[in-house]
Amino acid sequence: MACLLLLVLAYGIGIAVRRRLLERNGGVFELSHRVRDTKPGRGWIIGIGRYSGDAQLEWFRIFSLSPKPKRVWRRVELSYVSSRSPEGIEELVLYPESLIVTCEVKGELIDLSMDQQTLIGFQAWLESRPIRSNWTVF
Repeated sequence: MACLLLLVLAYGIGIAVRRRLLERNGGVFELSHRVRDTKPGRGWIIGIGRYSGDAQLEWFRIFSLSPKPKRVWRRVELSYVSSRSPEGIEELVLYPESLIVTCEVKGELIDLSMDQQTLIGFQAWLESRPIRSNWTVF
C-alpha cells in the first residue's frame, strides 16, 4: 500500500514539474482536443496548448509525463471555421467556460476547446501569419 501511495505521489509531482517546464518557454493555456468523433459529444481529451515560436501550436495531454507535444499544428496549415457552446456531455468533460472551436487543417476538420479569451488570442495569432505569395524577385 505504501508503494502505491509513493507511486501516485511521484506521478503527481512529475505532472507538476512537467507543467512548470512547459511554462518556461511561454505561457500555456487550457486546450482540449477531440481525438475521436464517432459518437456525438465523445472523444475529448483535456490538455494544454502552447504557441511554439510564431509557426505552430503544440498540444499536450494534461495527465502525461512526456515533455513532447502529442499534436502539433502549423499555423500556415490551420484555419478557423467556427465556434459553438458545448452541448450535452461536452459540458461535463471540458474545462468550465469552454467553447468548441472547429478548425481546418489540410482539408480535415478538427475540434478544439478553449475559453473565450484564449479564442480571441488564437484568432489573432492565426490572422497575423505571413501572407503567402507567388511573387518572384528579379
